[in-house]
Amino acid sequence: MNRIFAVIGLGRFGFYVAKTLSELGAEVIAVDLDEHRIKQIADYVTHAYVADALDEKALEEAGVFNADTAIVSVGQNVEASIFVVVILKEKGVKEIVAKAINQLHGKVLEKLGVMRVVYPEMETAVKLAHTLLFRGVIEEVPFAPGYSIFEIKAPEDFIGKSLRELDLRKKYGITVIAIKKPDEKVTVNPSGEYTIEQGDTLLILGSEENILKFTQ
Repeated sequence: MNRIFAVIGLGRFGFYVAKTLSELGAEVIAVDLDEHRIKQIADYVTHAYVADALDEKALEEAGVFNADTAIVSVGQNVEASIFVVVILKEKGVKEIVAKAINQLHGKVLEKLGVMRVVYPEMETAVKLAHTLLFRGVIEEVPFAPGYSIFEIKAPEDFIGKSLRELDLRKKYGITVIAIKKPDEKVTVNPSGEYTIEQGDTLLILGSEENILKFTQ
């Protein structure tokens, strides 16, 4: 049985969350007060409703309270975001993910019991700064506070050397968890004997501080 997701608020963040969940096969209920936004998302999701996110009856009729997970993305209106979360909690929605526009907003949402608080603009800005600062970084996935998994192109001076020779864990405190070839073939948890070749892409885990030292 597919999980049911309710996406409340269809700005850019909410729209792409709803669209992506649907494309991955999930049942999605999309809700927004803007009829134009509902028309834009209607072809992608299971159900799309024009409704006020603060109208409990409208949310109930849309089936929002039956969702396994609700994603609250009501734009820049902090007060509305908080009220929607309170409504969802009172109606027994177990998993709630909410977009926050700043740290204070996020702390309030956490106090209300939101499972996960997302800072889309902040996270995008941080990732952009990292890709600009950390030379060779292709992609970054946050792992824990201060730590991330980075996808980087193998530096030229690594070519022809084994992971044992490079000894990245000892020198930089970073761990190579996978290596991808140009043909997309992936070696997970490569041994120390693995020799880096031209075109290899490394997936490495480390602190931002250590990754900066490594890329510099």
